[in-house]
Amino acid sequence: MRRLLVLWDVDYTLVDSDGIGRQLYQTAFTEMFGRPMPQPGPMSGRTDRAIALEVLTLAAVPQPERAVDAFHGRMAAHAAELAGVVAERGRVLPGAADVMATLARRDVVQSLLTGNIRPLAEVKLGPLGLTRHLDLAVGAYGDAHEVRAELVHLARTRAALAYGADFGGAATVLIGDTPLDVGAALATGARAVGVATGQFTEAELAVSGAHAVLRDLADTGQVLAAVLGTDQL
Repeated sequence: MRRLLVLWDVDYTLVDSDGIGRQLYQTAFTEMFGRPMPQPGPMSGRTDRAIALEVLTLAAVPQPERAVDAFHGRMAAHAAELAGVVAERGRVLPGAADVMATLARRDVVQSLLTGNIRPLAEVKLGPLGLTRHLDLAVGAYGDAHEVRAELVHLARTRAALAYGADFGGAATVLIGDTPLDVGAALATGARAVGVATGQFTEAELAVSGAHAVLRDLADTGQVLAAVLGTDQL
């Protein structure tokens, strides 16, 4: 049996971090430009590179693509400062910790495929105890590309080098709460598991093409069936 690579989304899939990502954006922008940040459109499912480009464009920053890395650098520098906020106000979504522990016992490689830059992803998960079963080094993060699907190729390459295994096709499973998570999986031949714990309903995730859709992660057996492809959806 082929080894599996499970790539988790972060926000509203594993945790609710009470909006610290937007807070970090505002901190970095104010420090960099000395004025309030213009508000971008919906962030759900988008990568930090895409969001940063929108913010910088709205702010009329000349050649915004040249300022993205510096902007992310400011975000990274301040991310750890939010650990206390996450510990106090963040919450693990039902079933997430149990599912991750169960997959680890099955020798499934688990990492992140998230729109967040890595320091932001880590500060959202670490204070809540959710990094234990994740190999963060093989994940793919939102500063790498504007298009979420491109992150799948990066994570597969990293995981293949680290584990000496082929994670092509359905040997990679993406779990997320938005149609953009689903779309990234479908565009790269991965298995898509939608979780309706964010702003999108089960019906909307099903229409987007998810191979399996869950109300939440609370039923470990149901989640395992969805991840392993033994569901009846």
